[in-house]
Amino acid sequence: MWNKICKGIGIKSNKCSSQNKNQIASEYYSSSSRICEACVEESQIVCKCNHQNENEIHHHHHHDNNDNGTINNGSHHHANSSFAHAVINMTGMLIGLGQLSVPYALENGGWCSVFLLLLLGIICAYSCLLLGKCLEKSPKSRSYSDIGEEAFGGKGKAIVGVFIYLEIFMTLVSYTISLHDNIITVFKGVIIDHNRVQLKFPIWAKLSTSHLLTTIAVLVALPSLWLKNLSSISFLSFGGILMSAVIFSSVASTAIFGGVRPDHKIPVLQIYNIPAISGLYIFSYAGHIVFPNLYVAMKDPSKFTKVTVVSFSLVTTLYTVVAFLGAKLFGPQINPQITLSMPPHFIGTKIALWATVLTPITKYALEFAPFAIQLEHALPSSMTTRAKLITRGFLGSFFLLLILTLALSLPYFQHVLALTGSLLSTAICFILPCAFYIKIYWAHISKPVLALNLFLIGFGISLGLLGTASSTKMLIQTMKRAHHLT
Repeated sequence: MWNKICKGIGIKSNKCSSQNKNQIASEYYSSSSRICEACVEESQIVCKCNHQNENEIHHHHHHDNNDNGTINNGSHHHANSSFAHAVINMTGMLIGLGQLSVPYALENGGWCSVFLLLLLGIICAYSCLLLGKCLEKSPKSRSYSDIGEEAFGGKGKAIVGVFIYLEIFMTLVSYTISLHDNIITVFKGVIIDHNRVQLKFPIWAKLSTSHLLTTIAVLVALPSLWLKNLSSISFLSFGGILMSAVIFSSVASTAIFGGVRPDHKIPVLQIYNIPAISGLYIFSYAGHIVFPNLYVAMKDPSKFTKVTVVSFSLVTTLYTVVAFLGAKLFGPQINPQITLSMPPHFIGTKIALWATVLTPITKYALEFAPFAIQLEHALPSSMTTRAKLITRGFLGSFFLLLILTLALSLPYFQHVLALTGSLLSTAICFILPCAFYIKIYWAHISKPVLALNLFLIGFGISLGLLGTASSTKMLIQTMKRAHHLT
């Protein structure tokens, strides 16, 4: 068997027996990897085209050289996410805070702004496919930051990393703000005079009841951050989809059973509000930092295009329907989170509020996955599993504490969400993917495709700058008004 392998990699048979078998196996892998184009694992490169021979080497070497530094054949974790898992994960990643905010965005932008929502959905779906193409071209890439490194080297990876971690941070801040706003509404009537109730600790600052409830809820969600296998956390994504379905059903039932008539007139177009609401629309499709992880976790990555089309179609349809429904139901008085506009004594409202409170628990794991994976890779291989777990737990707890602190300090949901969408999601969702694709496929890209991607980059930069300026201005103004009131 070893003579056959030696012949395949160009080692003469008379030298084969004298060479170390670890070296032979290493050379064999090096040779075979150059012709393998189907590497699909998230944390280890496993080439399907040589999988049978690889297993043969492991098996033979284990028996021939069991006491001498065997090849690690127990570290490969094969991609095991099915088409259904991928659709559930991608749809669950997309549906979230966007469902709560698109009715507010449509009401403020006018019903014509729905065309912007649809356009951004198409652009984000296209850029998602570009990420898949980049991974197909560079089999060694396993994550969004890997694609950035493949396209622009170490500096590109560093810049991409800044955008990724800022978006993760601000997204989790937004989820925590939503959690805070809805959880206190859930318990209103149960807790009397909640604004005056305070718990005093010898070291900690005073905590209002709303802050305490939010803190408890975030700590309950903490364990979900350490689930790393995307197939195993698909049940959380399914839970997110279920919560979204509950919220949608509750909003729809308000028109039927809640005593609210959908008879408000939606403005045609309020052009001066478009820059601010564009950030809300873009954020509704944010999820691109996780999509490469979904791709490499798929058993059959060739179905990634179909997964993308199905997922984005479902989500865009849901957003469009709930946007019009919410705007028609509540009109100019609509809250940035539609659940807070629903009739307080309607049973459907209570169900929707609980679903909104539970949604962050289903979201934290997928949002945190890229950070957890990169942290795992960055830790020294010499560290023990227990040491890595402690390090990850400590950093994760500190990270969550910062998120909680900022969320309680800036309880301005729509402005934080719009700023995150304009400043960060615009870059991650279609500026950077287009730039990656141009750089990686430069030698093969056609002029029309190049022009399209350059146009999308320019459009994204313009929309991002206008949205960032508008949402920042509105956030500052809101903070000043709140300061004067206190």
